[in-house]
Amino acid sequence: MASNFACKACRRALQRQSQIFAQTSRPAQRRAIATTASRAAKLTPEPPTSPAGLENNDGLSKQKALKDSPASKSPAPDLSSTSDSQSLSKRLAQELRKRSVSTTEPYAAYSGTKGMFESCAKQADYKIIRDKDGEAPTTEKGEELGVGEGWWYEELGLTPTFNTWAQVTFLHMYILTTRIRLFPAEHAPTWHQNLIDHFFYEAEKRMVKWHNIAASGIRNKYMHDLHIQWRGLVTAYDEGLVKGDAVLATALWRNMWKAEKIDPRGLAILVNYVRANVFKLDKSNDGMVLSGFEFDASALREPKLVDKESPWLKKPFEEETEEKEKKSN
Repeated sequence: MASNFACKACRRALQRQSQIFAQTSRPAQRRAIATTASRAAKLTPEPPTSPAGLENNDGLSKQKALKDSPASKSPAPDLSSTSDSQSLSKRLAQELRKRSVSTTEPYAAYSGTKGMFESCAKQADYKIIRDKDGEAPTTEKGEELGVGEGWWYEELGLTPTFNTWAQVTFLHMYILTTRIRLFPAEHAPTWHQNLIDHFFYEAEKRMVKWHNIAASGIRNKYMHDLHIQWRGLVTAYDEGLVKGDAVLATALWRNMWKAEKIDPRGLAILVNYVRANVFKLDKSNDGMVLSGFEFDASALREPKLVDKESPWLKKPFEEETEEKEKKSN
């Protein structure tokens, strides 16, 4: 991302602020200049007109002489001229523009990350259906069971619960985070924080809307637990991207499936999905990311790639066997 990072909304806001400030400041400048001139005239004492007074005050004598000189009779310059006013307004507008960057940046980040978060949250969306008594079905662990559609529930076999929605949303937020880290250092923290804030706003809203958690104390406890989970999975996924697919698969297995027994083919497809979208983001420019990044779902439909056995799968065992045979001989 370029160092002069600013979205179109930022530039429009700054231009409007500069124009409004320039228009409203001109009358105020004229009034201020006129007021200053009138005050200066009142505070400047009139030189004495008597000969004795002129003889006893050399400074006043010079002032009287200047007053009577031909140059002093020329018309005074117009302090409120248009050119001076425009020049001053331009300087003030430039200064305002510099100071407005830090003011408008949070608003731009909030707006920009809202679309990013919505693309993350819709991946594993669900809803709770209650009976006439207001009760919803639950899982064996006591989580309220909802109804959801899409690959994550129908193909991957995840249960449509609040925790599943949170983990799938976290995963996509993490993928976007890998690209936000490439923003300039002065912008990246603000955009990253706003993306996280959108999640917790939505999470709390879902607790009230779908799960009837009215007590703020209970919601705060859940939010605290989610914050700890987010920090942990970021570290785990970072390690997986650096150390290899096996480590990444382990992190996904722990967070998405709670380390329970699963079909390894689905886990392998998910690893491929993460790698493919991180790669896509890395090749995308800032405009594509900010205008609304669409995750590549085609990576979820590549079972043939997963079924293909890697040639490295048996190589370590073969090398170890050959080394033992050489030592025994």
